[in-house]
Amino acid sequence: MIIAKRLHSLLLGASLLTASVPSWAWGDKVVDSQGGPAVLQTNFQPPVTQIAEQIYDLHHLMLIICLVIFIAVFGVMFYSILKHRKSLGHKSASFHESTTVEIAWTVVPFLIVIGMALPATKTVVAMKDTSNADLTIKVTGMQWKWGYDYLKGEGEGISFLSNLATPREQIVDASLKKNDNYLIEVDNPVVVPVNKKVRIVTTANDVIHSWTVPAFGVKQDAIPGFVRDTWFKAEKIGTYRGQCVELCGKDHAFMPIVVNVVSEADYKTWVDGKKKEMAAKADDPTKVWTIDELKQRGEKVYTSNCVVCHQANGKGVPGAFPALDGDPVVNGPKAAQINTVLNGKNAMPAWKSVLNDTEIAAVITYTRNSWSNKAQENIVQPADVLAARK
Repeated sequence: MIIAKRLHSLLLGASLLTASVPSWAWGDKVVDSQGGPAVLQTNFQPPVTQIAEQIYDLHHLMLIICLVIFIAVFGVMFYSILKHRKSLGHKSASFHESTTVEIAWTVVPFLIVIGMALPATKTVVAMKDTSNADLTIKVTGMQWKWGYDYLKGEGEGISFLSNLATPREQIVDASLKKNDNYLIEVDNPVVVPVNKKVRIVTTANDVIHSWTVPAFGVKQDAIPGFVRDTWFKAEKIGTYRGQCVELCGKDHAFMPIVVNVVSEADYKTWVDGKKKEMAAKADDPTKVWTIDELKQRGEKVYTSNCVVCHQANGKGVPGAFPALDGDPVVNGPKAAQINTVLNGKNAMPAWKSVLNDTEIAAVITYTRNSWSNKAQENIVQPADVLAARK
């Protein structure tokens, strides 16, 4: 009776817990993410590069070897225990060394290690061979987004930032339904051609990040002040997803990676379109803007690049990121704020290589005229930023 009551209480508690959890959390309304994790996935993602295929095979080889060793060792152990136990009249043997046994337990593990090391070493060496790449892309990790610069190959000169595209409302409100690519979708994905060797050069602006795409078998740390590289050659058209896998700060979970592998024809079309888009966005640093134009442009720049740390209300994060609302630098002479935004300070990265002169002028003007700020020098023109760069 007591057991029945406890079981009833347990089932009741479980039903209440189930009712309080959004339906998407149980996977009943969630489908596999294209190029990303699958619902209830327990194995690696399907490989689409030769390196990923080798890693996949090595994983299974190591598991099989470990399973064989486990069965052999514990099989002998349990056989010995059961068949030679004292209750059957067996007595323990008294002996010391056995040269044969010592040679066996030295040679056999050595051969096993060699058998495991040879294929693994071959794959590791292949992973480090970044020569003869068709395309080179520089990847810069920053809190908390990725910057991409196409350095060599078709598309050279293209650069953009890639931010999390999941609406902030979905993240903070647990009652909202999540989409199929929750937290692994971006506004600007990387685009590469199929069957082309792509070299990835990684670095970082602030702390250590790690650029990882499981389907490619790629995981490369991005370290401030250092340049590391890796490569992949995707053999299947599609969308593939990854994330930063190095704990890099407050919003570590919010910097996903999306790579679109397309045909050569589609890649050329994307390159042409991206270059036209960049040309259209190129701003004349000598143009004089009105304060309203700068504030409108600056709000967009702030939302895309600054709101994560300094918050939408400009209050920052106490003890981590300073408030811009009421900040003496923001309300003081404009030269100091221009220098800070251009060159960075403490955890804040240098934006001079990420934003152009108009974007920096706009976001500074926006902060100087927002919240409770009433800066005397309340407008910054692109020419002011250009002059500060020199």
